[in-house]
Amino acid sequence: MSELAIFGGTKSVTLSAGDMFKWPIITQEDEQAVLEVLRRGGMSGTDVTVAFEQDFCNWIGSKYALGHSSGTASLLAAMYGVGLGIGDEMITPSVTYWASAIQCFDLGATPVFVDIDPVTMCIDPKKIEASIGPKTKAIMVVHAYSCVADMDPIMEIARKHNLKVIEDASHAQGALYKGRKVGTIGDVGAMSLMSGKSLAVGEAGILVTDDLEIYERAVCLGHYERMGKLSWEGAPYFKLYSGLPLGGYKFRMHQLSSAVGRVQLAHYDERCAEIDKAMTYFWDLLKDVPCVSPIMSDKSVGSTNGGWYASLGAYHREAVDGMSLTQFKKACAAEGCSLGSGANAALHTHPLMKTCDVYGHGKPTRVANADRDVRALDTLLPISEKIAFSRFSPPWFKHFRPALIEQYANAIKKVYANYKELLASDPGDPEVMGVFHHTRH
Repeated sequence: MSELAIFGGTKSVTLSAGDMFKWPIITQEDEQAVLEVLRRGGMSGTDVTVAFEQDFCNWIGSKYALGHSSGTASLLAAMYGVGLGIGDEMITPSVTYWASAIQCFDLGATPVFVDIDPVTMCIDPKKIEASIGPKTKAIMVVHAYSCVADMDPIMEIARKHNLKVIEDASHAQGALYKGRKVGTIGDVGAMSLMSGKSLAVGEAGILVTDDLEIYERAVCLGHYERMGKLSWEGAPYFKLYSGLPLGGYKFRMHQLSSAVGRVQLAHYDERCAEIDKAMTYFWDLLKDVPCVSPIMSDKSVGSTNGGWYASLGAYHREAVDGMSLTQFKKACAAEGCSLGSGANAALHTHPLMKTCDVYGHGKPTRVANADRDVRALDTLLPISEKIAFSRFSPPWFKHFRPALIEQYANAIKKVYANYKELLASDPGDPEVMGVFHHTRH
């Protein structure tokens, strides 16, 4: 290998990236769909959204779908849909984007954080039962960093303890768990469709379920204009309040997003297949580099990474004599291969989850309605607190262009081959790694 670029050598990545990383792919078809809605003034209607919901049901394999203004809103609706309320507890991983958990405050509930599996980065089924209490109502499963959680044991635990399972598939739209699309395995699925996600339609979200009661409860929370059509067993009570949103929320999906969503969904599987081909090729090129490895779902059992949104690589510092992740990333960036943040910071370490009184209860909001101090369980999360020191986000290739992908892989190979030259100037890692607001570049 030639001299490292960080010391004045030639960069490994010399080809222009072009549109390799541009996402979403917007064509005239998307533009015409949006213009049709704009020109007739249909931005705040529901006709295009209802059509998108039906398209989504057909694609994902669910009976019901409900479009929302954001993924955050769809997740709150899922929490309400399963009956989460005052004093209830919801089990959730700590290493996740905040929208998987914090909304339960609005329902008077509290998040109970559980550690993650060090390989998949998803909630560890083996750690769940130790945190179940008398007031536990639901488990929030996050298919994190495009990798799928181990749903079979999670569902077994949920049925044993009579708990509802919510799947947050915001990082993994279209990913498969043993051949089944994530979001359809638990009682309800919800996900973001914002413009950075692999299925990117705008600022939007969607809820999916086969359970009519969960669907219609979600309708009642923030879709007041649809409440007149309620039909489940509990509908007579809820119909008394028809015309006003029960939570005072307006969660309707903007129809410009719905219009884009219909077009994007029609091309999504084909585009994801190319992303998968490109990302798999990249990691295959690195299979003999011992300091890095992919975070991947097990394809041998029919599981996939979907669109590879926010996918991660594992960094094994023992293979490079303890060199810090910070130094490794710095050297790769000099070669033209920038590596991003490796994980969200653990939510349980944020002051909001410890001391903040959001609503004036006179005590921390997280325990304001709880019958036990669930913060004591935060001591059971050692992997969540340290995982960011050994994770990085690789380039997210949107097209299979071998020559360019090879250059990015060669940048990492070159840094590994010459890592001993980097040890003397290694600044080490900062005391804290990971971010609470994760943005994928």
